[in-house]
Amino acid sequence: MVGFQGSETQAFRAKRLRWGVLIMAGTVLLAGLSILAWLEIAGEMPRLINGLGAMAEAEPWWLQWLETLVKALSLPAVVLPLLVLGVVKAFPQPRIWSRWLVVGILLVLLVRYVGWRVTTLNLSSRLNTGVSIILLVLELLVIVNGGLQWVLLLAARDRRREADTCALRVEQGEFTPSVDILIPTYNEPEFILRRTIIGCQALDYAYKRISLLDDTRRPEMKALAAELGCEYLSRADNRHAKAGNLNHAIAHTSGELIVCFDADFIPTRNFLTRTVGFFQDEKVALVQTPQSFYSADPVARNLGLEDILTPEQEVFYRQIEPVRDGTDSVVCAGTSFVMRRSALEATGGKFATDSLSEDYFTAVRLSSKGYRLVYLDEKLSAGAAPDDMAAYATQRLRWAQGTLQAFFIQDNPLTLPGLRPLQRVAHFSGIFHWFTSFSKVGFLLAPLLYSFLHVIPVRATFAGVMDFLMPYYLVNLVAFGWLNGRSRSLVLSDVYDLVLSFPLSATIIQTMLNPFGKGFKVTPKGTQSQRLNFNFGLAWPLLVLFAFTAVSLWVNLGMCMMQWKDWASADYKGLGLGWIWSGYNLMALGVALLVMLDVPKPERYERFNLRRTVRLTMAGNIFWGHTENLSESGAQLVLSQVGARPVLRQLLQEQPTVPVDLELMEDGLMVQAIITRLDDIREDWLDDSESDTYPIVSLHFHQLTLDQHRGLVETLFCRPGQWQHRHTPGEIQSLFLLLRSLVLPYTLTGRYRWRLSVMSVAKT
Repeated sequence: MVGFQGSETQAFRAKRLRWGVLIMAGTVLLAGLSILAWLEIAGEMPRLINGLGAMAEAEPWWLQWLETLVKALSLPAVVLPLLVLGVVKAFPQPRIWSRWLVVGILLVLLVRYVGWRVTTLNLSSRLNTGVSIILLVLELLVIVNGGLQWVLLLAARDRRREADTCALRVEQGEFTPSVDILIPTYNEPEFILRRTIIGCQALDYAYKRISLLDDTRRPEMKALAAELGCEYLSRADNRHAKAGNLNHAIAHTSGELIVCFDADFIPTRNFLTRTVGFFQDEKVALVQTPQSFYSADPVARNLGLEDILTPEQEVFYRQIEPVRDGTDSVVCAGTSFVMRRSALEATGGKFATDSLSEDYFTAVRLSSKGYRLVYLDEKLSAGAAPDDMAAYATQRLRWAQGTLQAFFIQDNPLTLPGLRPLQRVAHFSGIFHWFTSFSKVGFLLAPLLYSFLHVIPVRATFAGVMDFLMPYYLVNLVAFGWLNGRSRSLVLSDVYDLVLSFPLSATIIQTMLNPFGKGFKVTPKGTQSQRLNFNFGLAWPLLVLFAFTAVSLWVNLGMCMMQWKDWASADYKGLGLGWIWSGYNLMALGVALLVMLDVPKPERYERFNLRRTVRLTMAGNIFWGHTENLSESGAQLVLSQVGARPVLRQLLQEQPTVPVDLELMEDGLMVQAIITRLDDIREDWLDDSESDTYPIVSLHFHQLTLDQHRGLVETLFCRPGQWQHRHTPGEIQSLFLLLRSLVLPYTLTGRYRWRLSVMSVAKT
C-alpha cells in the first residue's frame, strides 16, 4: 500500500529469518553432515580427501573449462544464439519475418541437440541402458511438445483490427441480433453472483436477456434474480453438471446468440459491441475472448509476487489461442464466449455432455461441421482466480481429465470426421501437452539415480554440453518470452509445471485407466481464511523429494570429488551433471513447497489500486483528496489539504461513528461511509518548509443502496480497456525473484502479517 512502504520494509527486515528458512537450510546441511558421517563409517573418507587433493593440485577448474569451451564451440553454437539475441533486442514486438527466423533457428538447434543427445546414452549395463532410454523418451515428450508449439506459432492470428471493422454496424444499430446471457451457478456465494449480474446488465447493448441458471435451487438465488431484475432458471436435477445446466437453459431461451459467463466473471461494458459484429459472417459460430483475473492466482500470492507475476493462464490466451485461431481450432474456454444458436442446433442443439470439458468438445463439433471459430485477444471480462492451492489443483486436474477424455468419446478431435489435418495437429498438441507432466516427474527423480543407484543415464562431456545443449537452451531462454508476448518466462513456467506435476501425473494415469471415474468438481470461489494453511495433501511428494534431493546433492558432489581424476573417462562421463541437476531441483522444490503454504485471505472483496478524485464531507467540513485503493466495501483516501488531520481527529473524537459523505467525482457516485482509521503520510516531494503531513483515511461503506452498489461495480469492473496485458519479468529477473522468495519467503517472514495489519477496511 502506498504510504506504508518504508514501514513494511522495516518489518520485513526485522522478521526475515524465520523458522521456515532454517528448516529448509537445516535439511540441506543435515543431509551434508549425514553423508560425511556415512563416508567416515564406510571408510570412504580417504578417497574424498585424495580427490580434494587432486582438485587442488590440478589446473584451476575454471581455466580447464574455459580452454575446453574455446575448443568445443562450433560456428552454429556461437552465431545462431547471437543472431536470435540481436533479432529479439532489435524487434521487441515479433513481426512475421522475425518470428519465422527465430522459430527456424530454434528448430535447427533442436534437431542438432536431439542428434547429439542420442549419442549420450549410457549402454554399459541393463540398468544404465533402461534408465537412459526412459529419460530420453521423457525428454522427447517435452521436445516434441515444444517443437509443435513453435511450428504452429507461425500461423498465429490477431483479430483486433478486424473487430474494429465488425463493431461499426453494431455500434450504429444496423446489426443487433438478440442475445441470451447465461450465468450458470452451482454453489457460489451470493455476493459474487450479484456483481456478475450487475456487470451483465451494464453492457452497452439493448437486445439482451440475462438468465441466472441455478443448479442448486437456492431460494436466495431466486430472490437475488428478482431483486436485480433478471430471469431465474433451475431444474429438478444436476445431471451432466454445467453442460446439463446450459442445455436446460438453451431449451427455455430463444436469442439468436448465446453468451456464457461463469458465476465470477464480469464483462466490461463493450463486451457485446466488440464480439457480436463477427457474426455478420454466417459461417462464424463462436467468438472466444480471454479469461482475465482481477485477483492473483495462489502461486503468485503465496510467493508474495502478486503485483509482479502475470496470471498463470496468460500464456494460453496470449500465445496458444492466437495459434489455435490461425489453425481454425480455437478452444472454447467455458466462459466469456458468444455462440450462434443456429450453429449449435446444427450440431445437435446442445453442449457436449459426455466429458467434463463440455465447452472444448462443443467447439470441436462446430469445427467438424465447417463453422469458423474466432478468437479475439481483448480482455473484455474478468473473474476470480482460485482462492488457494487446493482450489487451483481442483481446477487444473478437472481440465486435464476433461481433455484426456477425448480418447474415449465420439467427439475425439483426432478421429472426428470433418476436421482438416492442421486442425487435428493443433488439437493433438493440446492433448499431448498434459503428458509432459511425466517428464517433469522424471527430471526430478533422475539425479536420485546418480546418487542412490550409481546410474549415470547421460554420458556427456563438458564440451558436448556447451556445444549442443547450451546454445539450444540459451535460445529458448531468449526467445520464450518474446514469442509468447512476454506473458511468461521459461524459469517461472518451470515452477508452475513443477507444482502440480505429481497430482497431474496421477490424474493422467487414472483417466487413461478409468476415464469417467471422477465427476465434475466446481472450483471453490469467494472463500476466506484467517491463518496460514499448508496443503500437505498436495505437498507430501515434494517434501519427500526435497529430503532425498538434499541427500543426493551431497552424494553426487562427493562422487565427483572422489572420481576427480577419472571423471572424464567413459565410465564417469556425465557424473558432474548429477550434482548440478540436484542443486537446480533442490531450489525448484524449495520454491514449490513455499507455494503450498497458503497465506490468509481475510477480505471478501478485492481491493483495486484505482485513483479517483474524491470529496469527503463530514459535519459540514469538506475535504478533497484521491483514492489510493477502492473495493465494494470500502476505500482508502489520501487527503490533499495540509492541516486536515487535526480537524478530522477533532471531529472523530466528538462523533466517532457518524457517517460521512464520500463523492467519487469522475463517476458521479455518492456513498455514505464510516471512518475506521486515520493515519499520516509524508510525501517525498514536499518542500522542507511544508512540515505538515497528509492524512490517510480508511473508510467502510455504510448501507449501500442497489444503485450505489451498481455504480461501484461498474467503476471497479466494467470500464472498457481496464484489463490490460502485463509483461512478466525477464528470465534473469524471474530467477532473482524466485531465489529471493526462497531465501526470504513471503509467508514465513511476517510480511503478509504486516499487510494484514494495515488493511483498514472492516472485514465483512
